Formats: sequence, C-alpha cells, structure tokens
Amino acid sequence: MEILVVGAGIVGLAVARALAIRGHAVVVAESEASIGTGISARNSEVIHGGMYYPPGSLRARHCVAGAAMLMAFCESHGVPYRRSGKLIVATDESERAAIATIRDRGDANGVPGLALIDGAEARVLEPNLACVAALHAPGTGIVDSHAMMLALQGDLEDAGGAVAFNSPVTRILRIPEGWRVTVAGEDLVFDAVINAAGLGAQALAHRVEGYPKVQIPRQVLAKGSYFGCTGRPAFSRLIYPAPVEGGLGIHLTLDLAGRMRFGPDVEWVDRLDYGVDPARAQAFAQAIRRYWPGLPDGVLTPDYAGIRPKLTGPGEPAADFRIDGPAEHGFSGLVHLFGIESPGLTSSLSLAEDVADRLVGAESRHPV
Repeated sequence: MEILVVGAGIVGLAVARALAIRGHAVVVAESEASIGTGISARNSEVIHGGMYYPPGSLRARHCVAGAAMLMAFCESHGVPYRRSGKLIVATDESERAAIATIRDRGDANGVPGLALIDGAEARVLEPNLACVAALHAPGTGIVDSHAMMLALQGDLEDAGGAVAFNSPVTRILRIPEGWRVTVAGEDLVFDAVINAAGLGAQALAHRVEGYPKVQIPRQVLAKGSYFGCTGRPAFSRLIYPAPVEGGLGIHLTLDLAGRMRFGPDVEWVDRLDYGVDPARAQAFAQAIRRYWPGLPDGVLTPDYAGIRPKLTGPGEPAADFRIDGPAEHGFSGLVHLFGIESPGLTSSLSLAEDVADRLVGAESRHPV
C-alpha cells in the first residue's frame, strides 16, 4: 500500500516506521521544517509506567506495553534513556487512599514492581523528601525524546519511507482509487491516510471531504508550564504528588544530565501560547514545598510550556486515547488519532502497532 502519515511527531514517526517495516510505501507529511516541533518537543520526556489509567483503557494497555517496547528500542538503537524510578507521594493522611488506588490500578494493568512504602522508607531513598507514604514505581524512567525521534526517522528511511517537510495537508478526498490528498499544493493519491497531526488532528479531520462532522471530537487545550531549578539536584528519582484534575500534579523530573525541572501545571486555554509566566513560580513553589520543604527561595526559573490536546475539559472525567479507524467510521484506508496526550510518548511504539493492525491487519506484523 501507498500510505500517507500526517504529522512527524513521535507518534506519527512510530506509525510510519511500523508500516514501512511491514513493507508499505510510506510518506510522512509534516507542515513544519523539522520533526517533533509540536507536542513531542514540549513534554517531560518521562517513560511512564501505566499505573494511572483505568484497566482496559487504551492508555493503560499502550502505556504498559509501550514502556517495555520503548526501553528495548532505546537499547537496540543507542537512544539515551535511564530507568530512574519514581515516587508518587502522599504528603498528608488524606492522600493515602489516592496513592493506594493508583497502586491497585497499576497492579490491574500489569505494571511490575509497584510497592507502597511509608514515609520513613521513602526518606531512605530520597532524604530530602517529605511525605507520610509513597508508591515506589521502579520501572519509570526518562528518555531523550529527540534522539528517539531521529532513530524512528532513521528506521523509516532505511525501510524506504520518507518525511516531507514544509508540506501542509489542505484537502483529503475519497476517490475510487483511494484518497486524493493535497500536500503542499500538489494533489497526490494514496491508498490510506493516517491522521497523526496531534494538536492539528481535529482540524485535519475537518478537511476530509464528506467525513461526518459529528464524529470529530471537540478538542480542549490544557497548557502546562515548566520551571527549571538552579543548583545541585536534591533528588535522584522522579517525584510526583497525588494527581490533580487535568494532570498528574506539579512533579519533579530529571533530565539525562541530572538537572531538576518542575511541572507541568494545568491551565485551560483557548489558543496555542507557549510563553511561561514568571509569576506562576509562586504557585509552583507552594506546591513543590509540600513534598520538598527545603526548596530554596529564588531558584525556580521559567523553562518551557506544552499544550495537551485533551478531549474533555475541567470537571469532566479524563478521556481515553481515541483511535478512529475503518471499524469506527466506515471509511476504508483512514485512521484518525485524537487526544493523544500523556502517555503518548511512552505509548508511541505500541500505538503504532495498533494503528497498523487496524489499517492493514495483524498478519503483516513484524518484530519491533
């Protein structure tokens, strides 16, 4: 098959790679001048374990499977990553039940190695930590997401695929031969189209002529800001508070050089704005000091922000990933990926196999 994947973020590249390895002719259309400039460039680079998500959900299934696949991929491709481990902390007695629920979900999802520990045990692992209890998740890690995307692109190109940059898709039309797609002003015909456009997924779906608008979910934007931290790292593991509405709370992550950064928070917005308001540092410091009372004054510095493409808004239950293929909408050779936010990075390789299976069947699956 000749297949067009729209979007060269980590999910689009993973999908394109999976299809190319199966022997299909694959082109990725990317509207920007390089890979991974959207959601994939503005996240915490955490390899999630899969303990937050309802059992049986796409998020749970793909996060758990994807984490194992991602680490194996990093090992085989020389992509920098570290299995640092994570502590999800209860900073007072009222949060014990929340982290116990996360443990139960993780056990149901098959997340290995989860253990509830008390505050004293947590401080043995992280002496600067303040908590009454914690959930230890040793399988969590961090990854160089850009290096991973370059490796995915390399595999895609080795398998005969290509990425076309500065190539926006403005029209998609069903024709007897497949799909006529206007890419960078030129009409091309493909057997199949994969919408992996991230923040632009809904807009792209609206460009599919004749596609039922009622089947396109609304998009809700949740901005998350990050702050860096000057000085020596005070922790060796990732530290997460109990989750909050719309996100996992202002957590401490480490990059591969050991530098600490905090975020993201949740700010519901109606447009793409990646500026970080320095005034948010005060709220960050207040949240951080619940689990790190020793945070010095004046060490938080604005870093970067990302936008989550959510399918539900404030006060609504978090939506699952949404993969709309021929079985869902009845259009052969078309797959939409909606609401692929966290844990999209972790899930990318598993999501890619799922999309390829829905499009061309599991019989053509190859080892990752």
